[in-house]
Order: sequence, then structure tokens, then C-alpha cells
Amino acid sequence: MIRTVGISLFLLAAGLVAITTSAPDPVAAQEKKTQPKKAPPKKRDAATAADLYAAPGFKVELLYTADPGTEGSWINMCTEKPGKLIVGGQGGQPVLRFTIAKGEVSGVEKLKLPISETMGLLYTSDTLYVTGAGPKGYGLYRCKEGSDGTFDVQPVKIFGSGGEHGAHAVVLGPEGKLYAINGNHTNVPEGISPTSPHQNYAEDHLLPRQPDGNGHATGRMAPGGYILRSEPDGKSWEMVVAGFRNAYDMAFNADGELFTFDADMEWDWGMPWYRPTRVNHCVSGAEFGWRYGTGKWPAYYPDSVGEVVDIGVGSPTGVTNGIGAKFPAKYQKALYLCDWTYGRLLAVHLTPKGASYTATYENFVAPIGLVKKDAPKKPLNLTDAVIGSDGALYFTTGGRNTQGALYRVTYTGSESTAPADLHDKVGADARALRHKLETFHGKTDDPKAVAKLWPYLGSDDRAIRYAAEVALEFQPVSEWLSKATSETNPEAAITALLALARVGGPKTQPELLAALDKFPLAKLTDEQKIEKLRVLGLSFIRQGPPANGRKIIAEVDGIFPGSNEWVNREAFQVLVYLNAPGIVAKGLKQMAAAKTQPDQIHYLFRLRTAPIGSWTMAQRKEYLGYWTNRKKLPPDPALVTWFEEAGRGYADGNSFNNFLKNFLKEAVANMSAAEQKELAPTLAAIAKDITPSYEVKARPVVKQWKTDELLPLLDKVGAARSYEKGREAYAAAQCLKCHRFGESGGSVGPDLTAISSRFGRKEILESILEPSKVVSDQYQNEVFRTASGKTVTGRVVDETAKSIAVQPDPLSPERVMIAKDDLESRTASKLSPMPANLADVLTQDEILDLLAFLESGGRKDHRVFRK
Repeated sequence: MIRTVGISLFLLAAGLVAITTSAPDPVAAQEKKTQPKKAPPKKRDAATAADLYAAPGFKVELLYTADPGTEGSWINMCTEKPGKLIVGGQGGQPVLRFTIAKGEVSGVEKLKLPISETMGLLYTSDTLYVTGAGPKGYGLYRCKEGSDGTFDVQPVKIFGSGGEHGAHAVVLGPEGKLYAINGNHTNVPEGISPTSPHQNYAEDHLLPRQPDGNGHATGRMAPGGYILRSEPDGKSWEMVVAGFRNAYDMAFNADGELFTFDADMEWDWGMPWYRPTRVNHCVSGAEFGWRYGTGKWPAYYPDSVGEVVDIGVGSPTGVTNGIGAKFPAKYQKALYLCDWTYGRLLAVHLTPKGASYTATYENFVAPIGLVKKDAPKKPLNLTDAVIGSDGALYFTTGGRNTQGALYRVTYTGSESTAPADLHDKVGADARALRHKLETFHGKTDDPKAVAKLWPYLGSDDRAIRYAAEVALEFQPVSEWLSKATSETNPEAAITALLALARVGGPKTQPELLAALDKFPLAKLTDEQKIEKLRVLGLSFIRQGPPANGRKIIAEVDGIFPGSNEWVNREAFQVLVYLNAPGIVAKGLKQMAAAKTQPDQIHYLFRLRTAPIGSWTMAQRKEYLGYWTNRKKLPPDPALVTWFEEAGRGYADGNSFNNFLKNFLKEAVANMSAAEQKELAPTLAAIAKDITPSYEVKARPVVKQWKTDELLPLLDKVGAARSYEKGREAYAAAQCLKCHRFGESGGSVGPDLTAISSRFGRKEILESILEPSKVVSDQYQNEVFRTASGKTVTGRVVDETAKSIAVQPDPLSPERVMIAKDDLESRTASKLSPMPANLADVLTQDEILDLLAFLESGGRKDHRVFRK
């Protein structure tokens, strides 16, 4: 479910791998042997009202704190009958029914429901729909409660994938249909309707991409995360929207428009393909362009739908609307988003823009330390929110074994809370037009469809153009090919030719390129330039290389470089693909002139595969100068601002250094043997420089520390600790080898700079001393067993249709290749890659100083170091 850094803190190479050919299964035996005895989890402190900020006029209350041993860690919630809430969680614990009376919890009932790990809950028409681990596997179930409290549980759709990037929320649409949202590790189930609005998806990259530098989501192909729609009986399913990374929840506004909250991988911070955490408008047929590794589509691509508003950084979980809230009208109309990492409940205020929306946002509830300088920031791991029958907003915390709790937000100010008209009259006609165009999505049987949609291909409203273009893709190409190639309006022509590039097939390419040629790039707006360049790219991807690229090179070269960096990026890719004369020199010049790190890295990345004959030796040396004479440029200023809003300083993502290593590796592979020989000394120096060594002097064991003996001492972390001793302890426990903290440290484990915004002292201590207690999907090794007798444990760093590349040791570049036709089984390892007992070389005071150091985020002036 949750997409932030994992809770296991200190990953090391020692003991991570098992590659054997013996008959017994050593990995399984080791896992069984080393699994800690599970003591009943202990209740932890939850953030109280005094720890939290609420928007002016609002009050937040802590109503109930979960018993982790019997009630779990909560991740999902829905309203049931008046005064009732259904809450589900992790850890195999039962789903709970809360009774709320007079603003307090008056009863808690454990439901007789054979489903756990509930990622989605919906109650409608006396039926409870649950997404979770049930009798038939992980999927969506329809549950009817009998008079004796037992449930008749029937599978609606089995998805087969749970976990943090698996099947998630289910909501009821305004037309009475079910909508289910699934993360990017969930395969599209069989039986999806051929009339689905979202079809024709592909990776659609003009130039080669790279997998994530740390192997995250490698091989997870389009469509990525997606939304399905069905009648309540679940017999027929359509794919409505796709291209998410891991959107977890969604909500409709009063006008029946659907929205969700999604994020790219935080390991990509600082790279040109990183897109901020965002609100998406889930229109029919929408594509949001998540692709693994470096392959994310920019939001400006015309074959995708951009964001409503960028939130910045965060970890999206629950989403709800304010319909039914006893709040002022502005907040009745708002969307509410849960940010698990930084503990923010965000209120999003939508403003119609044509047939779609823009928005602003504010902290509605947050740790008080986010809004009051130097105040403590107690973790608030928000997972879900709903509006109760009493008009209050309720939200839960939990996930990844953090403390489950239930909170209530009410309005105590002087503004009217009477039910308001929440419908937007502004934009209503445009949205109605969009909906009319969307009726053609997936439909091919209306002979008048082309005539009806054609006038809107040239609309100045992107949402209308998109709806019309998707509709056009479903109509027989023979009915509109001549119209597309003879269209004289530039916007309409480019939009129609976009559809032709996607569905027209190779035979239509000559006509497509001839039609595009009528609209010279130099005479188009910047937006139209991007659109035309994308159509060219899609044509090359889906229809093949052009027969005569020289004319295209001359046209694109004539506008590169220009004043718009987005246009430059797309033009440069086309020129590299066509191996334009002088493109290396131009790319190097753009690198040198770049003002920000993402701009610079874009050209560094795209140049790495420019053909061998394109380079001079001087240019090779200039390119390598990025590593030998590197002058770090500033990050995207907007990203820095978003980091500040989240209460932390900027840092490059966890995969940043490994991406750079991989760029260099591909660039060297693209050199001639003679070039490699001449540049060998430089390459050796670079390799040494970009592979930092964090050698740690061996220390004797002090004692085998147990969590229980240190828990009573955690209050001593709050003041008068030593920054220097904490930093020394961080190195002595070998954390530095695998974890970034600020601007230093390894990258095979999670970045720990902002660990205290997500986890309290108890959770951090547990993760140090008991690393296998909770293992995030993002850092979980896999165990591969082959028919030829091998057992390999490690992280997948590349995957193709025929083979899997596994990195057993995160501190070594060595890989083990496994042929898929030799693969017997593939399972998730239950062991954390991080060994236990690393803190046993520390004294009691050093452990407390280490905890203070982690809590400080690296700030020497933090309150934990004050006398």
C-alpha cells in the first residue's frame, strides 16, 4: 500500500545471498531458523490533539488507539449504517465495526469475516465489499452479514496480488457501478471487456530506457496501475483508466468526476523524469504515463492526461470527499488526501478549467511541527478518511506495523455548516460535452461517430481534445484516414495524426508524415511543437523508422535549441533517434548551458547511446567531464519548495548515484574498443570516485541488545544527546554503508534523512534490533529456485521475457542470470536483507545518541541536542 522508504534500516552485504546446488533448501531452512519469535506487539503512543495542527476553526480528537496484538495496524475504513464505521488492517487481525455515539467510540466489534489485509472497504445496499486476502486468494469479495453475525462471502474478482502495490480501494460510482483501483504490481486480470475505454497501451519510448538504479519495479510493463469498472454483480469488467504507479484510493466529487492521488518513486528525486506527487482527474480512457525506471512519460505528452495539481512530495494513501460534512461550504466541496509519510491530511480545493480542473491545497491536519518551527513532529501515518453520518471527518493511522488509531475532526468555528450546493456551474457545459465524446470510447458501431467527434479534435481545451482523440482511435481507420491527412487546422490535424500513429499501422506512415509536413514546427506554438514531436516519435515507435529522415532532421534541427526546455527535450530525442549530424556537439552544449540538475542530466542520459561514429575523442572527454569535473547544479526550485512544505531538506533520490553509474556503463559500452583503451585511465578514476567506500573499524560486541530493555529509556532521546557521538554510532553500526543520510551514505537501503517523520522512536528502535519484523515490499528480496537445482536470493535488477537478472549482494555489481524456462518457483523472502545484531557493538548511550541523530534529520541545532 504505502510507497515511502522501508522500515528496515541497515542493509548489509554479509549473509544476504544463498546460491547453492545441494538438494536441501538452505534459504527456507535459514528463514525458518532465523525468524524471531513473535511476542505480542505492544501498544505505542499515538499522536494526540496537542501534537497536531488543524485548519482554523477545526478541532481534531484522538478517539481510539488500536491494540496491535488483537486489532492490527489499520489501513482502510468505510462508513456503514448510521453511527457505524468499518475499519480493517494488516497483521492478520479481524475487520472491526466501530459504533460512534456523541462523538465517542461506544463499542468495538470484531466481525466474523474470513478476510484480512483489507486494502478496500465499501458498504452499500446492505452489502460489504472487501478487497483483501480471502478464501479464494487476494481480490474483491461481496460479503452479506446474517442474523448470527456470520458473513456469506463470495468472490467478485480475484486479482491475485496484495501487498503495497497490489489491489487496493473499491468505491461506488454515481451511476451505481463498482470502481476498483489496483497498483502497478497487479497484473490485468483476464476477461476485461473489449469495449473498455482504456486500450492500445504500450511502453512507447523512442530511445532506450534504463531500469531503476536499485531495481524497483523492473519489468512491470504498461498499463501500470489501473482502474476497473463493473456492475455490482462483477460479471463484466472494463478498464477505465491506467498509467498509475500506485494510486491507492479515489473519490468522486459532487459532479460525478473521479479523482485519485498518485506518486512517482521517491528514489527518482533529482532526475529529469521525476514527476511530483499529484492529484489526477480520472477521465474516461485516461493514460497517466507511469513506466518503470527512467521511462515515466512527462505530463505534457498529448497522449496522456496531466495533473490537476502537483502536491510535491508525499506518500498517497486514502482519498475522500467532503460531501455530507458539517463543515463550511468550502470544505464540504473539498477533496481530502492522506499523506502517510509526512503525516498530512490535505484539503484540495478544485476549480473548473474547461472540461477538467485545476486546484489549490492546504494542510487540513498535520503534525504541529510542520507549521510551527522547531515543534516536535510526531509521526501521523495517515491511511484513510471518511465523512461519518454525524458530519465529522474520521481518519485512521497505521500501516507497516505502525500504531493504529482513529481520529475525529469537527468544525467549531462560526461559519454556516448547512448543506451547500456543491455542484460547479462553471465548466458544466464543457464537462457535458466531454462526457458526450466519452460515450464513443470503446464503441465502434456508430457510423456517425467520426462526424460527431471531428469538430473537437482542434479544441483549445486539452480535456476535450483528449476525449475526442481517444474516441477516434476506436473508429475504423478507413473511415477517417483521408480526413486526418487532409485536415487544415493544425491542432485538429496533429490530434488526428496522433490517433493514426497509435492505431493506423505501418502502412499509413507515409501519409501521416506527409500530412505532418504541412505544419512546420517553426510556425507552431510551443504546445503544438511538443504535440507534433510526440506524433513523430510515436510514428517511429509504432510504425517504424521513416524512409527518409533527412527532411525531418532538417526541420527539427531548425528549432533546436529554443527557449522552451520541454520542446528542447523532445526535439533532442528525435534528433538522437535519427542520428542527426552534429547532435553530440549540440547535446554537450545544452549540458554545459543547463541551469538545473534535471536539465543537465536529461542530455547526459540521452547522449549515452548516440552511435559510435557520432563522437570525436574530444567530445568523449567532454562528456566524461560530467563525472571528472562535476559541478553540482541546483535541483528544480519547485521541488525544493515542496520539500520545505513537507518539513525536510532536499536530497537526491536513493537511486540517483546508481543511475549515474548505469549511464556511464552504457556510455562506455557504446564506445569503440580504441576509445575504451584510450580513455581507460579516466574511466578507472571515475569508477573509483563514483563507488564510495565506507570502511568501518571493527568494534567488539558490547551485548546482545533487546528491544524491551531499551524501551524505558526512550524519553532520554529527547534532549542533551550528542550529535557527534550519534554520527559516530551511525558509522559504527555500519548504517553508512547502505543508507543515505543527508548527502552521504550508500543507496541500497532506504534514505533515512526524514525517518522521524514516518516512525516514532519505538518503531525505529525495533527496526534496528528486529529488522525482519516488518519488511517493505520495496526492499524485500526474492527467492528463486530453478529446475537445475539452484537457489538464488536477491533483488531483481532487470527482467525480460526470457530471463531475470538478480543481484544477490547489494554492495556488489555481480548479477546472477536465471532463465525463465529453468525457473521452478519465485517467492518473496521473509527475511530482511539487513542482518540483526548490528547495534550490539554500541553502548546504551550510543544507541540513544544514534536514535537522536536519526530523529534530527542531520540538524546539529535540533532540540534533541540541546542541554
